[in-house]
Amino acid sequence: MGSDVLPCYVACDVSLSMTDHIDELNTGLREFRGAVHADASLAGRVFCSVVGFGEKPQVVQSLLPMDDLAELPEPRPCAGTNFGPLFTFLRSEIDRDVRALERHRLQVHRPLVFFLSDGQPTDPVTWPFAFAALTDPGWPVCPRVVTFGLGDADQEALGRIGTFRTYLGRDGVRMGTALIASVMHVLSTSGPPADRTLSKRGLPWRPTEGEAGGAH
Repeated sequence: MGSDVLPCYVACDVSLSMTDHIDELNTGLREFRGAVHADASLAGRVFCSVVGFGEKPQVVQSLLPMDDLAELPEPRPCAGTNFGPLFTFLRSEIDRDVRALERHRLQVHRPLVFFLSDGQPTDPVTWPFAFAALTDPGWPVCPRVVTFGLGDADQEALGRIGTFRTYLGRDGVRMGTALIASVMHVLSTSGPPADRTLSKRGLPWRPTEGEAGGAH
């Protein structure tokens, strides 16, 4: 187990318009996991949560070391593709997860959020306020946000959301490549977080019963 960990949140649009892209998303998740395990400098340091969203967000996998990654469910009809509830949800999840990691005496880097979508938000008036709260620089653990657009994704909206990097699948970039490149860049250029120490046992973190997330 490394002395520092990077929490990653992969937020995938699973609205009905994503039906043609769901296999690509699941392939990208498998490639991401494989690349992490193949690199000794990353194995044990990268924790990942998978969240699906449409009308509302839902946890597919709670934050765990990348021993495995759950596959995304098939898209289902929903009333919209709302970005705002997802951003509010992620702020709550990140706050809870980072505190849990710190209680286990792990050093925690600023989280990474990977935002994956093919469409435009159906809450264009309200989502920017929720996003501003998620990326508030006054919040010590505000995440870096990487966006990945599939199909005819709204490039302008993705550009506003991608505070760290923005990728477009139509440019020939593979999702798994984008995820691992972002993780590698953060961990190779960021020093370890200060004022925290790793448990001497060095055991991989697992959530306790009270910390484990589930479907929301």
